[in-house]
Amino acid sequence: MSLQRVITDERDVQVAPVFAQRIDEDVIPKGRLPENPIPAGVAAGIVHSRLLLDGRAALNLATFCTTSAEPELERIYADTAAINLMNREEYPASSDIEQECINALAGLWHEDDGRFIGCSTSGSSEAAMLAGLAMLRRWRERGGTGTPNMVFGSHVHVCWPKFCNFWDVEARVVPLEEGRTTLDPALTAEAVDGNTIGVVAVLGSTQDGRYDPVAEIAAALDAVAADRGVDVPLHVDAASGGFVAPFLDVDVAWDFALPRVVSINASGHKFGLVYPGSGWCLWRDPEYLPESLVFDCNVLGGHHPTFTLNFSRPASGVIAQYYQFLRNGMAGYRMIAQRCQEVARHVAKGIEAAGPFEIIGDGEDLPVVAFRLRDPKAVGFTVYHLSEALKGDGWHVPAYSLPPNLEHVHVLRVVCRQGFTLDLAAKFLESLAKHTEKLGSHPFPLPEATAPSFTD
Repeated sequence: MSLQRVITDERDVQVAPVFAQRIDEDVIPKGRLPENPIPAGVAAGIVHSRLLLDGRAALNLATFCTTSAEPELERIYADTAAINLMNREEYPASSDIEQECINALAGLWHEDDGRFIGCSTSGSSEAAMLAGLAMLRRWRERGGTGTPNMVFGSHVHVCWPKFCNFWDVEARVVPLEEGRTTLDPALTAEAVDGNTIGVVAVLGSTQDGRYDPVAEIAAALDAVAADRGVDVPLHVDAASGGFVAPFLDVDVAWDFALPRVVSINASGHKFGLVYPGSGWCLWRDPEYLPESLVFDCNVLGGHHPTFTLNFSRPASGVIAQYYQFLRNGMAGYRMIAQRCQEVARHVAKGIEAAGPFEIIGDGEDLPVVAFRLRDPKAVGFTVYHLSEALKGDGWHVPAYSLPPNLEHVHVLRVVCRQGFTLDLAAKFLESLAKHTEKLGSHPFPLPEATAPSFTD
C-alpha cells in the first residue's frame, strides 16, 4: 500500500453529513474516531460523499486492473466477502475451487505432465515475492554461497526491485536502449553467474505493453548452462500477458512449454477479469518450490500446507476467478482479448493522426498504447501538460519517463482493457486532439510540468 503522511495540523478538521439529518453530533471529527456511533445511513452517506472526488473508473486509462463486472460477479463478491480462504476445514468448497483454478491455469500455460504446484495470492506482487523466495531458497539449498543476485530488465514492475531490497539480493539490472524496451537475451546471459538465483522475463511491460523475448532468453540461458555449467532458472512475470498471450499469441513460446521456465505468475485482477487483488503463482514441478518454505497450519483445524506472505485472505477473488473461467471459457477470453486489441489498434492509429506523436507501444502485444511527443520544444508543451489537460475531461492518462537508460523519453500510456469500448476510444481521441491543439496554440509559455511525486 502507499505510504501516507500524518497531517498533524488538520487534527481538528471535521466532516459534516451531506444532508441535514440530526444526530448526536452535528459534525464528525476527521482522522479520529467519533465519540459515539452514528446511523448506518449517515455513515454511508459520508463515505459516498468523500468518494465523489475520485475519478470515474471507466475513464481511468492508467490502470491495468479490472474496473467493471457483470452483476452476477458483483453478487459473488458480496456473498463471499466473509469467507477466509485460509480456513480450509470450514470452507472446503472454496479450497477445491482454488485448486481447480490452478489446474486450469497449468493447462493454459502448457504444464502437461501433472507435476505442477501452485497457489493463489493477493496479486502479482505477492506472487513475485513467493517466486523469488523459492528461487533464493533453492539456490541456497543447492550449495549457493556468497551474495545472491537476480537478473531482470530495468522495465520490470517495482515488485522485483522490492524483492531484492527486502531479501538482500543483488539486483543485476539490464538497461534499455533506443529502439529496445525489452530484456536483451545476450546481455542477460552476460549478467548471470554461479550466484544468480534466477532471471525474470516480463510478458507485458507496464511501461509500453511489450513482451520480453522469452524463448530467446531461455535459449541464451540454455547456452550458458552448456558452455559454463551455470544452470539458471527462468521465471516469467506474466502479470498481464498470462491472460492475453494464450488467446492472442498462440504461436509465441513463453510458458512451461519452454523447459527453462520453472515458474509463472499472473494477476487475476488484470486481464483475468476479476477485481483487485487476485493473483496466481505456479511452479512446473515441486522441485522448484523447496519444502522448507511450506508451513503446516493446524490452528483452524486439520493440517494444511501454506505458502503465503500473509495469513487471512478473502476467498472472493478466487471464487470470482472460477466464475470468469466458467463464464467465458477459452472462446470468451479470446473474444475479449481480441476486442481489447482492436480498440488498442484503433487508438494507436488515432494518436498518430492526432498530432506530433510517436508510438512507442502499439498494442500488438498487450492491448496497451504508449506514445511520446516527437519534439516537445517545437510544440511548446510536454506529455505532463497533456496529461493534466486530459483530466479536465475526466480522462486519467499517466505521463512518466521510461527506465534507465531511456529516462529522457517521456510517454503517455493508454490501457485498453475490457470496458474501454470503441465508442469511448473515439471520445478519448476527440479529447486528445482538442487538447493537443489548445496546448500547441497557447499564447503564453506554459509553466513547467512534471510527474507528481510523494514528498515528506
